[in-house]
Amino acid sequence: MDSALTLHRLLFAFTISYHYLFPQLTMGLALLIVVLKTMGLRTGDPHYDRCARFWTKIFGVNFAMGVVTGLPMEFQFGTNWARFSEAAGAVVGHLLAMEGVYSFFLESTFLGLVLFGEKRLSRVGHYLATVALFVGTWLSGFFIVATNSWMQHPVGAVLDPITKTYRLTSLWAVLTNPWAVWQYPHTMVGAVVTGSFAMASIGAFYLLSKRHEAYGRTFVTVGVLVGLPASLAMAFPTGDGQAKLVATHQPVTMAAMEGLFHTQTTAPIALIGQPDMEKLRLDNPIEVPGVLSFLTYKRWGAEVKGLTDFPRDLWPQNIPLLYYSYHIMVGLGTIFIATMSAAALLLWRQRLYSHKPVLWALMLMLPFPYIANTAGWMTAELGRQPWLIYGWMKTEAGSSLNVSAGNGLFVLLGFCGMYTVLGILALFLLYREIEHGPGDGHVPEAA
Repeated sequence: MDSALTLHRLLFAFTISYHYLFPQLTMGLALLIVVLKTMGLRTGDPHYDRCARFWTKIFGVNFAMGVVTGLPMEFQFGTNWARFSEAAGAVVGHLLAMEGVYSFFLESTFLGLVLFGEKRLSRVGHYLATVALFVGTWLSGFFIVATNSWMQHPVGAVLDPITKTYRLTSLWAVLTNPWAVWQYPHTMVGAVVTGSFAMASIGAFYLLSKRHEAYGRTFVTVGVLVGLPASLAMAFPTGDGQAKLVATHQPVTMAAMEGLFHTQTTAPIALIGQPDMEKLRLDNPIEVPGVLSFLTYKRWGAEVKGLTDFPRDLWPQNIPLLYYSYHIMVGLGTIFIATMSAAALLLWRQRLYSHKPVLWALMLMLPFPYIANTAGWMTAELGRQPWLIYGWMKTEAGSSLNVSAGNGLFVLLGFCGMYTVLGILALFLLYREIEHGPGDGHVPEAA
């Protein structure tokens, strides 16, 4: 903790992990609210409009928290990562500016219309405002993921030999980065999983507590019907496509994620095990032979390189944490598929609304998509180390030299305290909305 670089990394890790608790729900709910509004428009039943109105309030609380916790991260590019900003600002600056101008303004403008314009707009007009809110939310996610994808797999830029900065040569190449082609849908599907489980969880809570039961049935139904395909898509094709990119462009990361220390043909996949960094092996492993070779190269006997085939200074810097993050993500993803499949089967048999064990499972699953998404981002970011821009700039080369470890620790402690207060406030507001329920159908006046 006496290293300035360590404090810079810890501060950014804390603020971005906390921040992403909120956008993942808003991005998932944006789609689900459109689904509810579509059902209301097609049936003419105001029940679905009240459902959508309830979740739009939840969306609004999360959106506000996302804005408040997101702004400090961008300031950190100038305060804690000044050398990275100087070197790569011509590339990432474009993407972050586009996120602000083309998506954040669109998202915030139409959120106001959706929340306060229902009486002023026609039924179709309000529906279109909801669709525009969805587009702005998902467009915002694209620009952020495109920025991260460039850091994972830099394209469309060259190093200026005079200024030692990266000059953008093709914005189109950056926007169509092969890494983003899989990382973006994988990220957005993960957000839909969070939104679906949140909706199903609150619906299950209403059914188990025997209040707002009509809304509970709708929330559970929509959550399950959207959540099952989203959970499946997390594994295939999006997760599989992302893993193939890692195997191709970051093979040392793949070896660390899987705990593969030595090169093997017919390489096994480890279901359970603990990395032993002294003996370079997995302790107490439960492995399935050949599966890693097949999943990576579609051949059971394919050779998969282990960590010892790469220079030690190119290994990810915290292999145990990377390994556990990856396995938590995959393990929870498997549980999501199983839970949603069981719920969908009972829904098809018209037994879900009274089946208490599965309703309890849906209700208690609420925090786990947040854990899985956080573990997924930890996998991506820990796996990129020791690079800030993979293959181009080491992490230590991008930090600020004028911000001391003491300054970094002071700011970190300040954010911990401030975010604790904000978290309590957010939980109170969400609790109040959930306790009140979808309500009496009151439509808020325009501001």
